[in-house]
Amino acid sequence: MTNLLSMKKILITFCLLVLFVTAIPSNIHAQSAVNRDTVLLAAREIIRETVYCALVTIDSTGQPQVRTMNPFPPNDELITWFATSRYSRKVREIRRNPKVCVYFADHMTAKGYVNITGDAEVIDDKELLLKMRRDYWKSIPDWQTKFVLIRIVPKTIEVINYRHGLNNDAVTFRAPFIVL
Repeated sequence: MTNLLSMKKILITFCLLVLFVTAIPSNIHAQSAVNRDTVLLAAREIIRETVYCALVTIDSTGQPQVRTMNPFPPNDELITWFATSRYSRKVREIRRNPKVCVYFADHMTAKGYVNITGDAEVIDDKELLLKMRRDYWKSIPDWQTKFVLIRIVPKTIEVINYRHGLNNDAVTFRAPFIVL
């Protein structure tokens, strides 16, 4: 009889637990709605104020590789451009796997960060390279034949920007993001 009562208590407790769990909205940990324009404005602000960023590629073993880069100012669509040696590892890695990540942050001032995921493309266009030329390249012998451009078209943009009130989720710590 005691075993039967114990089993009933366990069953009732289980049923109450199931009712409680199913009553919780399924999106309780989902990101609350963010304003697309605010995310883009906040992203542009941090990117504009950041001189260097990190470019993450995937090597042939599947290992992420991170390097510091000096990007060109992004356009309105936040397409990111870099110049690099045509013989660099990053060029080989992008040609093998175009999925990349670009991370902008100034950790000295802690304003926030921007993380862009997207697809990269190596562009070997001498005319465009000459148009995008930076003054300090003059000190690099034969830079016109050594350099290629990398263009990254964003797919997602994740932003923490304290000035604009874009903070991470209190439970998941996921940053506000948009899908492009």
